[in-house]
Amino acid sequence: MIGIEEPTTATLSEPRRVLTDAAATSTPASPAPAPPASPGPLAVLADAGLEVPVLGGGFVRHVNLDVAASAPALVAVTAHVARVLPYYSSVHRGAGYPSQLSTSLVEEARGTVARHVGARDDDLVVFTRNTTDALNLLANAVPGDTVVLDLEHHANLLPWRADARRVVVARRTIAETLDALDAELARCPAALLTVTGASNVTGEVLPIARLAELAHARGARLAIDAAQLLPHRRVDIAASGVDYLAFSGHKAYAPFGTGALVGRADWLDAAPAYLAGGGAVAAVRVDGADWKRGADRHEAGTPNVIGIAALARALTELERLGEAARARHERALTERLHAGLAAQRGIRVIRGFDDADDRLGIATIELERGSVGRLAAALAAEHGISVRAGRFCAHPFFDRVATRANGLRASLGAGTSADDVDRFLAALATLIADGPAHAYERSTAGWCPVDDDRPRPAFD
Repeated sequence: MIGIEEPTTATLSEPRRVLTDAAATSTPASPAPAPPASPGPLAVLADAGLEVPVLGGGFVRHVNLDVAASAPALVAVTAHVARVLPYYSSVHRGAGYPSQLSTSLVEEARGTVARHVGARDDDLVVFTRNTTDALNLLANAVPGDTVVLDLEHHANLLPWRADARRVVVARRTIAETLDALDAELARCPAALLTVTGASNVTGEVLPIARLAELAHARGARLAIDAAQLLPHRRVDIAASGVDYLAFSGHKAYAPFGTGALVGRADWLDAAPAYLAGGGAVAAVRVDGADWKRGADRHEAGTPNVIGIAALARALTELERLGEAARARHERALTERLHAGLAAQRGIRVIRGFDDADDRLGIATIELERGSVGRLAAALAAEHGISVRAGRFCAHPFFDRVATRANGLRASLGAGTSADDVDRFLAALATLIADGPAHAYERSTAGWCPVDDDRPRPAFD
């Protein structure tokens, strides 16, 4: 296969940045003492040192605690993309050198993805737009009923046919929830059990291997929505018994528009082609077509070569960081975040399970009083801190476990530092105690400053 040698440096057009921390415009109240560990970023992301404007003038270092929605690209990924872009061309059957190179990038990436997730030799790796796309593809291939939990992201709830979707309400403990799933699968056979690997609301991690055992014992297969889990944890589908795995590049530090479905070939080979078009067919006649088998069957049209190459490089870079280092980094920051939130007044941290002892760097809170949307707007506009407010595309779960209409989520990643967590906790304490320093109003775009004097960069 044709390969591209990586450059030692890359020239990137960068927005305004600062390499040292800057104070926010107001002096925050101090939260409870933080745990002793003070880790810095584990990896360099494209937004490292980014400065953002705040109300009233001035700039502060941006704190990105919204990586559960979309993570910035790893710098190694942006450098890789810059390197391969000149060679971008159509794939398969092209005689030109760039076309052959682009084909190699896609097929080598397929191998990288398979290796990273521990795929079996006969598993397919189908490239998609994102996790939602991957799960919709799988939904077209399931030959029977699907059992899901109510804690799922909409991407793993809505694709399954309404007349074949059986929703189990999660119990207060994971152990009781497993029993409820087992009872549902025993009550009436199902073809598929599909569950999130980790909640995008609480960060709580589910026991994948145990779920696989449970599903297989009842004659069902297991699909895992790994959109949140995979950027934080290495998933080995063969070792854990998972039949299908879906995930997105944009949450795994490769935000260039691609994802993947990895899993057993038989259902996918028997399913109708996900997209009807060139590349998915072996022969076409006026009265019909002979459809291919394998990944090609569901990848009609021109693939996202750059996004696929970026995803493969991001997974490789995550491997280079090392599982142990990633676990230590996340554990220290997650403990710091939750310890700080536990000391805050006027908030409640949302949990799904009483017995969950494993969670990702995600925390969702609700306020005793006031609007989390207004709070999120003030964190951004006055302190340069990005979080997310809402129900996080998990409405049934959120409505069951929360007491307020919306929550505020802070999420950590490989680029997060202890200072990021401390800045958030301090700003949160100040805003809850004293309120925002500026006026905000609610519009169709959400909560916004009444007088927003923050300059915007020109991208032309």
